[in-house]
Amino acid sequence: MREFNVFSDILPPNVRREDLEPIERLKGIVLSGGPHSVYEKDAPYPPDFIFDMGIPILGICYGHQYIAHKFGGKVASVEKREYGYAKLRVIGKPKLFKRWGRDGQVWMSHGDSIETLPKGFTAIAETDNSPYSAIVSDDGNIIGVQFHPEVKHTERGSEILKGFVIDICNARRQWTPEHFITEATDEIREIVGGEKVLCAVSGGVDSSSLAMLLRRAVGEQAICIFVDNGLLRLNERDKVKRSLGKLIGLEVIDARRRFLDALRGIIDPEEKRRIIGETFIRVFEERARKEKNLRFLAQGTLYPDKIESEPVMGPSTTIKTHHNVGGLPEKMDLELIEPFKFLFKDEVRKVGRGLGLSDEIIGRHPFPGPGLAVRVVGEVDEERLEILRQADAIAMEVLERAGWYDKTSQAIVVLLPVRSVGVMGDARTYENVVALRCVITEDFMTADWARLPYDVLAEISRRITNEVKGVNRVVYDITTKPPATIEWE
Repeated sequence: MREFNVFSDILPPNVRREDLEPIERLKGIVLSGGPHSVYEKDAPYPPDFIFDMGIPILGICYGHQYIAHKFGGKVASVEKREYGYAKLRVIGKPKLFKRWGRDGQVWMSHGDSIETLPKGFTAIAETDNSPYSAIVSDDGNIIGVQFHPEVKHTERGSEILKGFVIDICNARRQWTPEHFITEATDEIREIVGGEKVLCAVSGGVDSSSLAMLLRRAVGEQAICIFVDNGLLRLNERDKVKRSLGKLIGLEVIDARRRFLDALRGIIDPEEKRRIIGETFIRVFEERARKEKNLRFLAQGTLYPDKIESEPVMGPSTTIKTHHNVGGLPEKMDLELIEPFKFLFKDEVRKVGRGLGLSDEIIGRHPFPGPGLAVRVVGEVDEERLEILRQADAIAMEVLERAGWYDKTSQAIVVLLPVRSVGVMGDARTYENVVALRCVITEDFMTADWARLPYDVLAEISRRITNEVKGVNRVVYDITTKPPATIEWE
């Protein structure tokens, strides 16, 4: 929906009426899909008051079934479950499908189906296995679809969503990067006032965009800090200084020894993230004490970071602790400012471009805040970090020369905690294994592995095993997200 320049937010099923204020700005509500059956004991039910607000409601999959259940229809498990593609036929001329057409391919993923329509509802689309694939109330205000219009597998699914957002909800398409920059600038000025704010800069698009935003909002009151934690890629410190130094007046703090000492002997990835998150904060606090009127710390935390780190948006599961979120210590001297906490990566890139960042920075692949610590699987030490730095640099160089760096959303190299037998120069070796992972994604919540050409994979493998002392095997990760995350730790 945000791709249509309409702001939308994710809220839990136990949302309160006051959470939806101001009501006059609310144009519609979507009840999402989910793994539950409406008859399960702990199935999430939305609050009844949303159906009395006179606002259009769209239920998707589980949301569709809940609508039928709430209004007296019958939902049941069916013999023919639908998982995958289905041919959808539109009945009549419903507003929802005005932009979509008469029929097309949609993506189904459900076990339960509506068996009996509730009174006051009509079917507006069907498939061979699901006669009530889309339904609408007599007043046209409550709609349900059994399929998933939001996924790429549904043909022209965005046109169906536009039918709801634009044609039924009459939402105005005014949420643009320029609009966000204006609002965020005003909000930062209001929060910071005449005080100073530290900005944590890593060189990636998130923190670089944040630094530019802060400079626009409060000028010299923003102190931009780059911390060399010893967990950076090859020549990363110099590259960041070169690309950002003149733009934001970057200050570098060398804390390599401090971070590596804190990580000595640590294997658990969540503990690594916690230690790194806390150490970052302590470094920033010490720097802040050198300034008068400094009590704010700005971070480029994104929406997926929060969603995956802690269940702040309802009954979600913690996937991994992001060092900007769950990795922060409970007691901090600094107050956080996170202007991007409800933005996705692609939205931040648009904001960064609007703030004048170069294509080089805009196009950089994400790099985790904990750095190579979560790409060295197992214990982190300088020797293993150097092996990974060299392997990573080679992989990125080959990808760039082959034109595949810009074709992928993120490419990473991981040093595994295993050794394998090999043969080099007619002699037996027993060395390290590195894994290459390249993915393609739009929002980083889901991702597919990149189908790199064999000659590119071969070049990466040949160069790493020839040039990086201590590595004799390279493997390629072909797992989607889900079930895997993009990073290994």
